[in-house]
Amino acid sequence: MDRFQAMETFVRVVDAGSFKKAAETMHVLPSTVTRSIKELESHLGARLLNRTTRALSITDVGLRYYDSCKTILRDVHAAESVTAQQKGELNGTIRIGAPPSLAKNFLIPALPDFCERHPGIRLDFHLSDATVDIVQHGIDCVIRTGEPPLSRLVARRLGAFHWYICASPRYLEQHGHPVTPDSLKDHAAVGYIHSRTGRSTRWGFHDEAHTVAMPRAGQISVNDTDAYVAAGVAGLGLIRIASYMVRQPLSDGHLVRLLPDFEAPLEPIFILYPQSRHLSPAIRAFIDWCTARIEQEGIKW
Repeated sequence: MDRFQAMETFVRVVDAGSFKKAAETMHVLPSTVTRSIKELESHLGARLLNRTTRALSITDVGLRYYDSCKTILRDVHAAESVTAQQKGELNGTIRIGAPPSLAKNFLIPALPDFCERHPGIRLDFHLSDATVDIVQHGIDCVIRTGEPPLSRLVARRLGAFHWYICASPRYLEQHGHPVTPDSLKDHAAVGYIHSRTGRSTRWGFHDEAHTVAMPRAGQISVNDTDAYVAAGVAGLGLIRIASYMVRQPLSDGHLVRLLPDFEAPLEPIFILYPQSRHLSPAIRAFIDWCTARIEQEGIKW
């Protein structure tokens, strides 16, 4: 039995809350995880986990062993990272959570630069708009838009983007151009339902006289950002969309930006990660890269 690997497996199981979820984070079969834990318990002569068909819980001995394993694993990974840094290399796998729209329209197109700088780092993206427990899912860091809720996670601001109100030339030919936020009430909007909140968006502006303005509801609502943009391009109504998502449709003339003189509040972008005495140099390199890229691109957003 590889004790170091067994310790890592045990920590993954506790963090994930199940053998199946731990196996998914490790890209192995659940039977492999089960066998590793059984061998570890046999070696230690103690039960670490209580298992039933419905739940998994940690024993008192298991909890003390878990805390010790976390400390040992952090120190080992830190020692390995120091060696790699001295050789001028960074390596390892980073599991990253991000909204699909941000990954598709910004992160992934920019990744060749990161991969060229750090060929030894493997990036494993898990794309979702839903809020997840990053520790339970074995995710190292997660990128989110908007102010993060209070939590035990470290939140580092990466930058911000603008909200654009857009419509297709076809829609504008049929319904005219809104010239002030107040005139939005004479127009129909494509509805967007947030997967995280289940609520529709509200449209705000910096101008105190136009704090919130909303067009009337159109005939269609969606909960996917690509579909939302497509509905705007199809002329189904106005859309309020992150600036980075409509660069190409605006450039191609498929969408027109409206009310540019009435800026909406900037939307922040944060990266969140668990508190740790030893933040992996690979993760730190990715965070620093994200910050630099978003600051650079933010001038254009």
